[in-house]
Parts: sequence; C-alpha cells; structure tokens
Amino acid sequence: MSKKSKNKQSKLDGDTQNGDVNGQSKIGKKEYEAELIKLQVELVKLQEWVKATNARVVIVFEGRDAAGKGGLIKRIVERVSPRIFRVVALPAPTERQKTQLHAQRYIERLPAGGEIVIFDRSWYNRAGVEYVMGFCTEEEHRQFLRDCPIFEGFLISQGIILLKYWLEVSEEEQHKRFLARIEDPSKRWKLSPMDLESHHRWYDYSRARDAMLAATDTVASPWYILPSDDKKRARLSCIEHILRSIPHQEIPYTSPELPPRQKSKGYIEPKQTHRVIAQRW
Repeated sequence: MSKKSKNKQSKLDGDTQNGDVNGQSKIGKKEYEAELIKLQVELVKLQEWVKATNARVVIVFEGRDAAGKGGLIKRIVERVSPRIFRVVALPAPTERQKTQLHAQRYIERLPAGGEIVIFDRSWYNRAGVEYVMGFCTEEEHRQFLRDCPIFEGFLISQGIILLKYWLEVSEEEQHKRFLARIEDPSKRWKLSPMDLESHHRWYDYSRARDAMLAATDTVASPWYILPSDDKKRARLSCIEHILRSIPHQEIPYTSPELPPRQKSKGYIEPKQTHRVIAQRW
C-alpha cells in the first residue's frame, strides 16, 4: 500500500466523525435530485457501452452495517436495465457451501460479456463479519488476506474491470441510524441481530477493516474510501467516480420512428365485468 493510502487509512476513525463531509454542509434535496438524474443518465450511457462492447464489470461495496450501501446501490440501478446491471446480495452460506472454496459461490455470479455485477457485500465477508463473529478460523482469515490479491489479479487479467468501495460511516452516525431503525416501523426490518452485534463490536470491526485494507489495497486492485455520513453526497460522489473510472464512450443513438397503429378491423371491446382497483388518491 502506498504512503498516501496508509495516511488515508490511519485517519478513517477520526476524519469522519463530524456531520459534515470534508468540511462541507449537507447538500440540499433539490440540488441532490438534479445532480442525481444527470448521473443516472450517464449510467444509461455506460450501460449501452457495456452492452455494445461485451465489457465485464464488477463493483464491490463493503462497509459497516448502516453505512449506506443499500441506498447507494438503489440509486445506481434505479434507471438502468436489471439485465445489464445485476445486484448480488448473497445470504449466509449453506452447509454445502461452507465446504466449498470460499470464493466459489461468488465466482458463479461474476458477469458474462455485456454485464455489470454489483456485489452488496462480497468475498470480503471473510475479512469482516466471518472473522469478527468467529465464523472462520484465524488461519482461514490469514489465507484469505494472503490469497485475495492473487484472486483479484486473476479477474483483472481476464479482462474484468474491478472497482472496490469501502463506505466509511462514523461511530456517531451509525448509532443514529440504528436508533432510527428501531424507532421507525418502516425501517425495523433492516435491523438484524448481526447489526446489534456490529454496534457492540465497533473496534473489533475497526481492526478487521484495517487489516483488510492493509492486505488488499493494491496498485492493481485499489480500495476507494467513500465517507458516507452524508448519504446524498456519498451517492453522487460514488456514481461520478464509477463513471470516471470505467473508460467508456457514448454509443451513438438513432431515434426510431413509431410505426402507425394497425387498423381495428371491426374490433369492439367486449362488455365484461372486471375487478378494477378503486383510485383512492
């Protein structure tokens, strides 16, 4: 890891404690929505380039619980095709999968030509929750940190574009978000027993994160740290970075002409009784 990267890592637990990000006030809703739609249009252009060139892209999102991964991914895929942008959020491994190679179930989800796969958590579970919660051994953890750069180097050598993002939320902000999940009935489903444990084990997760970044932030496959206390700024910044990091070109678009409606040829809609939903709003 470069000296610059180490300096960035050493400040992770300090620089994101304030409500503002990099000294900036939170972005307004109107400005945020205007910028977001512009970036989403550019994502559609990226999609067309990926489809036209048969490119393969993998985007990995990692971070603490309540760091904002789900909301960010939702905005990325909001206006693109789910056949091109595929989101992978795997559940806990089955008993059979536990006996497989650790990366095996993730390899099965890698993109074919013309696809972008977004991992909402990934093989890096081994470096985070599995290690902290004791779901893997110390030796398995060491092996993962040793072998992960080799695995990712292989993916890149095969032509896959790999981007890795760590969403960094402050201790104070994570606490506030957990409380909001407890108090808001529409958010309670987001709070799992594992989330509660991650709140308790803040510094265990900090040490695991530090070890992961030190071992897997490489020149070929770097980590990009995304401060996420301000969700709106984080979303805009990340989408812009994705667009800037994938060397794509706009594919020329030729507007089609809508064909005329066919003639009815005597068609009359039958008089049938249907169960029509009442419009209450």
